Amino acid sequence: MSWQGYVDTNLVGTGKVSKAAIIGLKGGVWATSAGFTISPEEQQAIVKGLDDPTPLQASGIYANGKKYLTLQANPRSIYGKSGGDGLCVVKTNQAVLVAAYESPLLPGDANKVVEGLADYLISVGY
Repeated sequence: MSWQGYVDTNLVGTGKVSKAAIIGLKGGVWATSAGFTISPEEQQAIVKGLDDPTPLQASGIYANGKKYLTLQANPRSIYGKSGGDGLCVVKTNQAVLVAAYESPLLPGDANKVVEGLADYLISVGY
């Protein structure tokens, strides 16, 4: 399956995620859903935040120009919230999945979908 297929089918296609992107750990957007842009600055902050979450915990995380309050951050994942909307970021061996969900979608459902795809990608070497 192509990277775009993972975004369209395994993330947004589940109905549990509104928008999503897959970015490379070394930079660059591999795939994204329509209307969801992760700027180079946002990409860099996300990847760096997985190594050292301190700046994201202090100032929040940005994706698609939207600021999310960082709820939790660790070397594998970052969770953010903006009103009733949220963001789930999960790192694999070579990529980072970035998924946004909008109310009335539920955080737990969105996180399960993103974490599940990340686990699969890790299991196949990505």
